[in-house]
Amino acid sequence: MQARIGIVGAGPVGVVAALACARRGMRVVLFEAGRDIDHSPRAATTHPSTLEMLAELELLEEFESVGLKARYFQFWDGATQTLVAEFDHETLRDETPYPYVVQTEQHKLCEIGLRRLATLPNAEVRLETPVTGVAQDGKGVRVAASGEHAFDFVIGCDGGRSTVRKCLDIEFEGYTWPERFLVLTSLFDFQSALGCRERSYISDPEEWTNLFKVMGDDLKGRWRAVFPAKESETDEEAFSETSVRRRMRKLAKEHPMESLVHRNIYRVHQRVAKAFRAGRVFLAGDAAHVNNPVGGLGLNCGIHDAIELAQTLDVVASGQAGENLLDRYERRRRPLNIEYVQQQTVANKKRLEERDPKVRQANFDELRRAAADPRLHKQFLMRTSLIESVRKAGRMA
Repeated sequence: MQARIGIVGAGPVGVVAALACARRGMRVVLFEAGRDIDHSPRAATTHPSTLEMLAELELLEEFESVGLKARYFQFWDGATQTLVAEFDHETLRDETPYPYVVQTEQHKLCEIGLRRLATLPNAEVRLETPVTGVAQDGKGVRVAASGEHAFDFVIGCDGGRSTVRKCLDIEFEGYTWPERFLVLTSLFDFQSALGCRERSYISDPEEWTNLFKVMGDDLKGRWRAVFPAKESETDEEAFSETSVRRRMRKLAKEHPMESLVHRNIYRVHQRVAKAFRAGRVFLAGDAAHVNNPVGGLGLNCGIHDAIELAQTLDVVASGQAGENLLDRYERRRRPLNIEYVQQQTVANKKRLEERDPKVRQANFDELRRAAADPRLHKQFLMRTSLIESVRKAGRMA
């Protein structure tokens, strides 16, 4: 008998979880509260370790066709407008068949995955179907969503405000950053103007910037610039022509205001669920952990959650292992998120915003040494690409 899997949330993590489970022969129902997939600018960097997983799901070729391959990334000193260090993913050629990142909007992965799910007889997608309750006993899980649905297991992939997590009464430990993140998207060609790579981190004691290129739905390319919005700055002030002009022209003096195509602002959290599993219900992606986006690690870790869960549920549901193996998911995923995502994204942000001149210089010197030494260069990329975390997970019982 096929295992019945309920998945809540049709973001990229939920879609990947649904596809990974369905391809293993499980019966899957994917619930999504919204009518459509959210197209707002969010995660956009997919690392080599994640590209390997998308390749196994036969998603990678189409995913790359709507994205941009970025082999390099750079750190800049914004105060002096000078390049500090450049890292080359080609250094990982012996470690992965995909020595680059793919930069593209996360909604494209959702749409590709949903099209694949629509071709599978054992997968069902229910849009405009919010989940309002989750209850379980030793034999299964009941999901309230326009009626009651019975499953063997449920995966909550329903974001930072997860209904599933709240139904389980699991604490979301951590904090919220005092500043918000302002995202300005422009058609201006920063690479030609600045000589920067498609993924550049600009350290500045006054106002750091995360600058990177994505393809856009028209595949013509556009740049996202992420800035910190001051605590005292209202959303209206951050969106104002004066504020936007100041920020963009600090990056490139000739930036034309008519090149702007989107503005967004949001609060940023560093939180990890106290538990990733309660009985037959699991948390994955933002429902389990959220972090600041510097480094592009959160979505990647969420997809790793999804793949790990699909593999584990398949082994247990097929009788190859007992249900005690289910504990391994939390045993692996929670500490790895803390070590490789929480700690790393906090360090990335602090490096960009550091004000002390001596500490800034020490940070730059460390980056230069890592970039110049082949061993350290590779070591740095193994960690930032999450290849190291995937391999560590495989060694954890």
